Amino acid sequence: MIQVKRVYKPPATSDGTRFLVDRLWPRGVKKASLELEGWLKDVAPSDKLRKWFNHNASRWDAFQRLYFAELEEKPEAVQPLLEAARRGKVTLLFAAHDTEHNNAVALKEYLAGRL
Repeated sequence: MIQVKRVYKPPATSDGTRFLVDRLWPRGVKKASLELEGWLKDVAPSDKLRKWFNHNASRWDAFQRLYFAELEEKPEAVQPLLEAARRGKVTLLFAAHDTEHNNAVALKEYLAGRL
């Protein structure tokens, strides 16, 4: 099972294995407080795509297509997430304010299609 969660919410036992999937470290968050398995910057959208999208909901469909194409070019980056999801619960952590239109939500969909 894969779930998404804002990085600013406290860790919970129901989270399972936790991964930060943003390219940039979230503001005001101390590394020790996150209880992470890893920070997977390479699964985040490229800077160019991230800046173009800018959490604009009207660009969501195009963003997902472009982001999935980027992920297809680096299968080794998503491998740790797929392996962890096959073992149990995985939580993808993100910093965005928009909880419906962000890279973690898109990545969850991408991974679900590969499991």
